[in-house]
Amino acid sequence: MNTQNSKEAYKQAVKHIPGGVNSPVRAFNSVGGDPIFIESAKGCKVTDIDKNEYIDYVGSWGPMILGHSHPDVVEALHQAAIKGTSFGAPTLMETEMAELICEMIPSIESVRMVNSGTEATMSALRLARGYTQRDLVIKFEGCYHGHGDSFLIKAGSGALTLGTPNSPGITKGTARDTLTASYNNLDSVVQLFAEYKDQIAAVILEPVTGNMGVVRPTDEFIQGIRKACTDNGALLIFDEVMTGFRVAKGGAQEILGITPDLTTLGKIIGGGLPVGAYGGKKEIMDHLAPNGPVYQAGTLSGNPMAMAAGLTTLKKLHHTEGFYEELGEKAAFLVAGLQKNLDDLNFPAVINRVGSMFTVFFTEEKEVNNFSDVMKCDTDMYAKYFRLGLESGIYTAPSQFEAGFVSIAHTQEDLQTTIDNSYKALQQLKQ
Repeated sequence: MNTQNSKEAYKQAVKHIPGGVNSPVRAFNSVGGDPIFIESAKGCKVTDIDKNEYIDYVGSWGPMILGHSHPDVVEALHQAAIKGTSFGAPTLMETEMAELICEMIPSIESVRMVNSGTEATMSALRLARGYTQRDLVIKFEGCYHGHGDSFLIKAGSGALTLGTPNSPGITKGTARDTLTASYNNLDSVVQLFAEYKDQIAAVILEPVTGNMGVVRPTDEFIQGIRKACTDNGALLIFDEVMTGFRVAKGGAQEILGITPDLTTLGKIIGGGLPVGAYGGKKEIMDHLAPNGPVYQAGTLSGNPMAMAAGLTTLKKLHHTEGFYEELGEKAAFLVAGLQKNLDDLNFPAVINRVGSMFTVFFTEEKEVNNFSDVMKCDTDMYAKYFRLGLESGIYTAPSQFEAGFVSIAHTQEDLQTTIDNSYKALQQLKQ
């Protein structure tokens, strides 16, 4: 594998871009070496500027559920661009997108489009505070909700990877308004509600985590949170930026059987373009301007390019018979093969999967159910595994603390190649 051009490109990038990247986890800091620079992608494959081809399990961090450069999405973008890339005025596609989201996720009666997942979570939190007239919010260790000030307290994703969960620039006042609980520990939530009675506006969480790796909530935990919010007059916000339309047609809330008050979305609803959204009960959403006093706006919100790509993607997911069954079978096949490798080699690791999201945790623990379990992982071992995978043409997240994604474009051959190459990598790691 030659990466000379990528190395040179990285040297050039660091001259004018902080760390040479526009999002920290791309920098390969936790896995060593320099990042590869991608030139093109098609289906489940990405190709770097050195002409190395990789089977991709990053999928632009989740959005590429149909695979890269799906012809229908590309054509939709082409037709949209011809008509105009942005108007700053209402379009019919925005209403069509809103209707489709509300149809696919029944808990959403009204939805506002924004431009990123971070913008969605920031806006949902402001709305929750405005609606409840309370200041405090509960989040969970290891859950990442974007880089908004209120969320960078014991956060996941890049903040966890880089070891800076409490970012400089966050004021003490903001930090005081953010209460942190332990994922899959209901008592930690109940205690906070008791201590801060009538002060908590909302509880926000990834209903299935992806930003500390894939962790599924226990039924007791997730049902208990719903009850605690209802009993205490707080809103339950599901951050489904990653899981929305990914783990099921109706998102994580469908498979968990829980109805949140607000839901944040992103990634898949843009079909690969920058996008975000938040929505929920109409009574709550009507507190947004221009109907209500909670202000939020965006010049490019609902722009025709993102709407065209997102609508095309969502329609495929909604109307393709057996789509999620097929996608789940692909992911299950991959994880079963990876698990067999671990078992055959007696290699210490745990694999968690929900739908088409999965994470291989390199750990001596028997289960990974919370932030504490995640922090026991052997990140050095993961870094070695990542590099061996890259050398054999497998592109996974350059961090132990992220999810992997299977797309509908992954073929049986791709998945088997991944399993075979993983076995060889584990063999080398055992030596």
